[in-house]
Amino acid sequence: MIPRETYINKLLEYKDKQLIKIITGVRRAGKSTLFELYQEKLNVPKKQIQNINLEDPVFADLSDWKKLYDYINKKIVPNKQNYIFIDEVQNIKDFQKAVDGLFIKKNVDLYLTGSNSRMQSGEWATLLSGRYIEIHIFPLSFKEYYSCFNTLNKEEAFVKYLENSSFPYTVQLNNKKQTDEYLSGIYNTIVLKDIIENKKIRDVGHLDKIIRFMADNIGNITSVKKISDTISSDGFKILPMTVQSYLQALVDSYILYKTQRYDIKGKKLLQTLDKYYLVDIGLRYNLLGNRKVDLGRILENIVYLELLRRGYKVYIGKFNDKEIDFIAENYEGIKYYQVAQTVRDENTLSRELFPLNSIKDHYPKFLLTRDIDPKISHNGITQLNVVDWLLE
Repeated sequence: MIPRETYINKLLEYKDKQLIKIITGVRRAGKSTLFELYQEKLNVPKKQIQNINLEDPVFADLSDWKKLYDYINKKIVPNKQNYIFIDEVQNIKDFQKAVDGLFIKKNVDLYLTGSNSRMQSGEWATLLSGRYIEIHIFPLSFKEYYSCFNTLNKEEAFVKYLENSSFPYTVQLNNKKQTDEYLSGIYNTIVLKDIIENKKIRDVGHLDKIIRFMADNIGNITSVKKISDTISSDGFKILPMTVQSYLQALVDSYILYKTQRYDIKGKKLLQTLDKYYLVDIGLRYNLLGNRKVDLGRILENIVYLELLRRGYKVYIGKFNDKEIDFIAENYEGIKYYQVAQTVRDENTLSRELFPLNSIKDHYPKFLLTRDIDPKISHNGITQLNVVDWLLE
């Protein structure tokens, strides 16, 4: 198994704290495997660990919250710390009642997962009243992915990472055909089970068109009206409010990530023209075909997800009429990022540096490219090879 050290360390940080640990993320990102890896770190007798996957038919009899609670409660070892892991807890109606009963026990450390669109962050907050910490898991970072391919150099591995997939299981597959079939299965499960069934969506054709449109427009400023007009021009009438509903369903199921724009000069979030990024570039190729185009936006998508993995809140920057690809903010402060496939051409370099040079504060500024050059400083703006940055 691939060691997911970032997430393991986060879980260890909160081990035995009086907080419910909730792991969220897209299906097949590795939540159940993360539990297995973490349980190996606990160093306690197996009888003090309970592992319940509510999508496993073995647990089909746990059909309501009371049965779930009674099943777990009977197996709790008295006077010892017990570690309870419940996968896909939202499959049980009123699950929070069972969780509440377990949470109040002094010798229970409770871990949950949720992946489908029934449960959003706001719903966790409502049902569990601030007694939890949410750890969001993504498919593999490039650093994790590269650790599986010791025979490749980093550039070869990065091309493989872009063209195949970052979903963990794909590293075990032998060829592109198997990867495509696996990704199709993930896509159909998320769309059919997590979105259409749970959100009661009737028009599958419209939903599919919106997903493909968004996959083709990662990193582009997008409006609900533009999507509606584009799809309607193909002879399929769809209202903007329906597009908005479908987009929210895709965000809730973690296929898409929505990023707002931030006016740096006015110091405020803008309420229109957001950008969306896809959870996995391999999924984009699976939906659209193996087009060797838009490599700059594909690179931008990779960088965006990596910034989220590293714990940043990420915005699109607007400064007057110029755009900064990403403003990354955490407890340490702000960093600015521009992303480009190459800046070997002087005009391209000047264009990419101009928005960063326009910002007069003293926060760090970075230009990430595929150019294989040593670290370069452009009047305080650090240019880095993106593959090296991903491996930091």
